[in-house]
Amino acid sequence: MTLSTVITWAVVIGGLLLLLKPVGIYMYKVFTFQPTWLDKPMKPVEGLIFRMLKVSTESTMNALEYGVAFVLTNMVWGLMAFALLRVQGALPFNPNHFGNVNPQLAFNTASSFVTNTNWQAYSGENTMSYFSAFAVLQFLQFVTPASGAAAGLAFVRALSGRALGNFFVDLTLVLTRVLLPLAVIFGLIFVALGVPETLGPYLHIHTLNHQTQIVPRGPIASWEAIEHLGQNGGGFTNANSANPLENPSALSNIFQAVAMGLVPSAFFYLFGMFTGKKRLAWTLIAVAETLFVVMLAMIYFPEIHGNPIITALGLSGHANMVGKELRFGMGGTSIFETSTMAFTTGSVASAHDSFLPISSMAFFLGMFLNMVFGGKGVGLINMLMFVIITIFLMGLMVGRTPEFLGKKIEAKEVSLASIAFLLHPLLILVGTALATATPQGMAGVFNPGPQGLSEILYGFTSAAANNGSAMGGLGASLPFYEVALGIVVIIGRYASIIAMLLVGESLLRKKRVPETSGTMRTDTPLFWGILLGSIVILNALTFFPVMALGPIAEQYLMAAHHLFFS
Repeated sequence: MTLSTVITWAVVIGGLLLLLKPVGIYMYKVFTFQPTWLDKPMKPVEGLIFRMLKVSTESTMNALEYGVAFVLTNMVWGLMAFALLRVQGALPFNPNHFGNVNPQLAFNTASSFVTNTNWQAYSGENTMSYFSAFAVLQFLQFVTPASGAAAGLAFVRALSGRALGNFFVDLTLVLTRVLLPLAVIFGLIFVALGVPETLGPYLHIHTLNHQTQIVPRGPIASWEAIEHLGQNGGGFTNANSANPLENPSALSNIFQAVAMGLVPSAFFYLFGMFTGKKRLAWTLIAVAETLFVVMLAMIYFPEIHGNPIITALGLSGHANMVGKELRFGMGGTSIFETSTMAFTTGSVASAHDSFLPISSMAFFLGMFLNMVFGGKGVGLINMLMFVIITIFLMGLMVGRTPEFLGKKIEAKEVSLASIAFLLHPLLILVGTALATATPQGMAGVFNPGPQGLSEILYGFTSAAANNGSAMGGLGASLPFYEVALGIVVIIGRYASIIAMLLVGESLLRKKRVPETSGTMRTDTPLFWGILLGSIVILNALTFFPVMALGPIAEQYLMAAHHLFFS
């Protein structure tokens, strides 16, 4: 391990651990309506928005009303995005004269961006006008993560014994007090680091060998800021953060990794502030951080040791740099890819299908769990879902009704949490099965053997986890995948969130019970180990069979020097 790798990892991981507390405290003040330094410039704007929406900071909703507001608002945004993409050619800010987006792709893109997934079945620099980029897609990159954060806030309030709040108030405050200020700061940082920000047309460069090269540019710096702060992940260009116009240096690579985790990790501390259980919050942070480090090791060490087939040829000592960016090195590449999978961002700084099968298992792990900090608010919801299931399992073992935050965990809460948990593998495994069983699905598979199965599995896992990254060997632009993945991202986004909001409201209505000697403490190293074990075991039981047919089989066959050719 090189010194640059150690420094890069220390800056990213250490920076996030140092920042999560002050950012969490700031967010707690914002969402409990305490004074902050942004009151003077933002309160007039927020007051105008509240008056237009006819809401106030005192207004509140029940879980069903909050969920309906969440879904319907997102539906309106999705329909608007679909309509605007369909008439892109007639809209302004289109200096490259791109035409209208076809119906299937417009549906896939609108549903993907409105669910904070940003799965891209298109090449951005060859498909989207500037208007579509900043007025349609970048708008969604702000409001959709804000709506997910609002749902997370409602759930945390319910667990802390407070009313859920008002969706439109929470949405507004996440935008004005969190995302917009941070996007301005990071946007300026990226401009300073050399990322373009312009509405000028693409450049036509005459090369030394008398050829003409088209260099795409646009409002990229502002896109990169909210792409990573909002865990959106969709690239302005097809190469995403592997493109030097989006991610020009090792320093910009570090800032993008930090931007991904800044707000999601702070949400965990925000939970501790709301509930008064800061030790519990640190326990959950420790669980997520442990899984983050495991994923990082799974990516870095196999890749640095290289491809076993090449090593057998006497070329040992060479890292597997295929599809990687030399300017980041393996250390910078591995921390970026770990971050994008842990925080469910989905942006990429390398080609995911070029990683060794054992390394790609870390990508799957992040998306299967969907709570290694995860997206802002939503990752915390998923973590607390596992907490509730774990406490229930512990109660079964000791023959006692389990408790969490002073409330009894009973049949309704366990049933809803189980539905939220099981829906995720259902979407992944059923989608993968349909794709492998139909000619339309198999038509998009360009690699034979276990790698082909892994690419299908990756596509549906990415969609269900609202991650949005992809392996390059799947023909995602085919109508089958445009429609199927569009449906999966919608169900994967909303169903589990609404189920957990109902869990929160159910717990809110219950009376607190006093702690006794039989109450299981959830803020101890023992619970850290039990929760971590439960998460691993539950997901292994769910996903190990299909992983055994995909990346595990491919790694085993690679070790036996068995290759597949298309």
